[in-house]
Amino acid sequence: MKITFKHTPEQIELVKAMASKDKNVAYEAQAALATLIQPTLAEVINQAPVLSNLFTEIRYNADDNVSIPLDLYYDVTDEDYVEVWSQTQAGGLPTNQVLPTMSELKMFTYSLDTAVSFDRKYAAKSRLDVVAKTFTRVAQEILLKQNTMSANVAMTALANATTNGLSHVISATAANRFVLADLNALMTRAKRINTSWYGGTPQGGIAQRGITDLLVSPEIVQEIRSMAYNPINTAASLQGVSSVKDSIAAPDELRMSIFNSAGIPEFYGVSILEFNELGDGKSFNNVFGDAYSGSFTNASDQIIVGIDRGRDSLVRAIAVDENDGTFSLQVDDQYSIRQGKIGYWGGLEEGRACLDNRALVGIIV
Repeated sequence: MKITFKHTPEQIELVKAMASKDKNVAYEAQAALATLIQPTLAEVINQAPVLSNLFTEIRYNADDNVSIPLDLYYDVTDEDYVEVWSQTQAGGLPTNQVLPTMSELKMFTYSLDTAVSFDRKYAAKSRLDVVAKTFTRVAQEILLKQNTMSANVAMTALANATTNGLSHVISATAANRFVLADLNALMTRAKRINTSWYGGTPQGGIAQRGITDLLVSPEIVQEIRSMAYNPINTAASLQGVSSVKDSIAAPDELRMSIFNSAGIPEFYGVSILEFNELGDGKSFNNVFGDAYSGSFTNASDQIIVGIDRGRDSLVRAIAVDENDGTFSLQVDDQYSIRQGKIGYWGGLEEGRACLDNRALVGIIV
């Protein structure tokens, strides 16, 4: 992610004016730049390929209290109750609320703020690159906080999810390996937990419910790439010869497709999303491990997360102002000319929840 300014005469003069010794001129220039860059920052934050943007956006007025009518999100269930995981404050542990379907969920929202500053001399010298990197840092800090909030909700909901007597999390066929059999088993588990209210086949068939995206670590992507040259079978041979069990390669067409697309944007019809925060001992992995009640070691086990984005499950309530803006950027007036700094602060108000944990499944590798 990188924010840049065009070196036009207008933008150069605007940046220079920010360093003016006339306080009124300097403040007006700084405020003008904030107004100019604010929509761009909101767009960057909302479109970045990060975990937080897998959540469906629900907008509400900044002065309003957001609520979600749960009966619009659910079919009839056995006991007419649903489990909702939500976060009450930034950085807090998501809590599980058991609510009747004919009810409204009052979502708790919180503010995500950031503040940055740079030396006034860079504005005086029209260093647009320094100013641009300052605003890039603004977007990065908000995205980092959003990612943390998103992982807290999604990983906690997955760790405690059970449907039809089945856990949403399964174990890999072989320790520290990910093969086609694991993804195949995960698809089956997703079908088994996405049944109708009486445990049968949903209306229209079961094909529309499953896994659309797979959240994995770089090491799992390495495992997928290795299918181009490593054996993939897990079933024992009919002759009972153990050496045959792990000696059959994938079909040539599959191996060539993996070999020719090392980036692996899609595999087996499922989109592959790679996150550095996943993997042994990484932050998202640790969130899941701390919430999971089964056998899981943060330092040596890792979770692969499957998401059904066709279901409105992961939602983000975001406040909008009178101009329909979601991100607010203001001039930080704590600095005087004597301090020689120019500062900005900004943020947004949001809340996150998992309305239906049947959209989440996982594999422990």
